[in-house]
Amino acid sequence: MIYDIIAPQQLQANITPPASKSISNRALIIHALSGGNILPDNLSDCDDTDVILRIIDDLPETVDIKAAGTAMRFMTAYLSVMEGEHSITGTERMKHRPISVLVDALRYLGADITYEGEEGFPPLRIKGHTLEGGQLEIPGDISSQYISALLMIGPVLARGLELRMTGEIVSRPYIDLTLCTMREFGAEADWSDVDTVTVKPHPYTQKPYRIESDWSAASYWYEMMALTKDTEAVVNLTGLMDASKQGDSVVKYIFSLMGVKTAFESTQQGELTTVKLSHHRCMLPRLDYDFTGSPDLAQTVVVTCVLMGIHFHFTGLASLKIKETDRIEALKQELRKLGYAIQSHNDSELSWEGERCEPTFEPIDTYEDHRMALAFAPAALVLEHIKIRNPEVVSKSYPHYWDDLQVAGFRIIKQD
Repeated sequence: MIYDIIAPQQLQANITPPASKSISNRALIIHALSGGNILPDNLSDCDDTDVILRIIDDLPETVDIKAAGTAMRFMTAYLSVMEGEHSITGTERMKHRPISVLVDALRYLGADITYEGEEGFPPLRIKGHTLEGGQLEIPGDISSQYISALLMIGPVLARGLELRMTGEIVSRPYIDLTLCTMREFGAEADWSDVDTVTVKPHPYTQKPYRIESDWSAASYWYEMMALTKDTEAVVNLTGLMDASKQGDSVVKYIFSLMGVKTAFESTQQGELTTVKLSHHRCMLPRLDYDFTGSPDLAQTVVVTCVLMGIHFHFTGLASLKIKETDRIEALKQELRKLGYAIQSHNDSELSWEGERCEPTFEPIDTYEDHRMALAFAPAALVLEHIKIRNPEVVSKSYPHYWDDLQVAGFRIIKQD
């Protein structure tokens, strides 16, 4: 399936982004560990969250998390402390995504985990039981999802958990998001040193909990506002919090440099806020930025910059190599189709000094990666239209994305 996406002349829309996938996934694991029967409200309807919800509700002997990397990490830790024996597996791509750092850490805490295939990769066989916990060291420059997975089981460990992260700590905002969500459910967990988190053995409490909207999903509307030629464009996004703990909320600061103004307005009920996006003049010739704390924004910002002619040097992108695809190589390959030759360095940096190449305007391949489709679709506002192959991948984090684009005036022509 290919979508040919045709941009509108004017951009005016009222959009409710999906609930935060990051918070939903954490809240569901914590909900399950609490033994609660009150599901969090406004859960994300994306694939990743649906997988976790289905598994904790049914807990089959063979747990298939499909392409959900977050679910693989979180459920591996969760199953390690739940009584019973389970196998956890996923797609072929998932079977080539490393998980040894998390498995080694859990084994150190006493978990019974064996590899059913290649050493260091899923599928895994897990015999769950109560773990003692205690002190543990783990590299800080790995995916924060490993760290979050360990922290969330901390309160149910007999001795709690003291987790020290060595070296550079990447994606610290996601660790803070985990700790914040844990504390919402009664956990005693916080940084006890600059590199150490201490979690006390204190059971989670059951409580009603509402998930806020997703700043990662909002980033694509910031991209559209930056790229549109409509100087009177306005997009209203409902349910986003100004003081959000989501790391990707930094998008409002990044895009303020690229001509997008953010204003927060409260609803009459006072419960939800609306973010109003509008234009201001952009004179930015170059952007240097470290994405260590918000790597999921990289594709959005890279595509925006080249289409606006903003030269850049982006660092802190090492985790992009082990996402749903190698996002660094995927960006280089697909942007060449649009006539832009970006460069990579040290498997963790991307740069562009205005280099161009002959465009082919072939359909953008998505590599089973939702963020490739999400980030490239707004390019239609500059190119007038763009073709996206396998557009259904957006279901992983933003299932109603194409519907929302049509609400905003985009036309989508489906091609086989």
